[in-house]
Amino acid sequence: MLALIGVAIVVLGFALRLNPLLVVVAAALATGFAGGFDVVTIVSEFGRAFTQNRYMALVWFTLPVIGMLEKNGLKERAHAVMAKVQGATTGRVLTAYMLMRQLTASLGLTSFGGHAQMVRPLVAPMAEAAAENRYGELPAGTRDLIRAHSAATDNIGVFFGEDIFIAMGSVLLIKGYLEQNGYVLTPIQIALWSIPTAVAAFLIHATRLWWLDRRLKRELERRP
Repeated sequence: MLALIGVAIVVLGFALRLNPLLVVVAAALATGFAGGFDVVTIVSEFGRAFTQNRYMALVWFTLPVIGMLEKNGLKERAHAVMAKVQGATTGRVLTAYMLMRQLTASLGLTSFGGHAQMVRPLVAPMAEAAAENRYGELPAGTRDLIRAHSAATDNIGVFFGEDIFIAMGSVLLIKGYLEQNGYVLTPIQIALWSIPTAVAAFLIHATRLWWLDRRLKRELERRP
């Protein structure tokens, strides 16, 4: 029971808005001491966890590259390309991206996209450009609305697409959870039954994006 003191420290530290890194380290040290470990063992566990999960830091290596591309006109090029596409709307651009995201995720390519790599530098500017081509300069609130839908589209695409790939961790998580509750299924069965779920998710969110187009048309065409 005393080992749960780390949870209390995390809750208290975040409630007081202290430095998150210090809060987490303090919680880990307190939990380790409460569990009967010495300082050397706790530090060793820190090092072992960092070594085993160091691949998670790779995502930070992409951020400088994205920043450099943005500085050299990546967003402007996305706007320029979208200005040449006749008939493009915000909803259609995001629907096409969701389809691509679901298909690549179903093949195990979950990293082919993401907020930092695709949504911020490419997808959101293209969706905004599609609206600007029709309605002119966008209000700040409308830009935020389009950016929010761009991020949501990425999340929905990968979330419902990755379950179709049998070697994905989410499939194994579903399998383990079902087995704990008495349902024994193979990964291929879970992947197959994920297909209609992914199709339904695509249709539902595509409808929401169609409705977004209607909303933009209704609100922006009535501007004075």
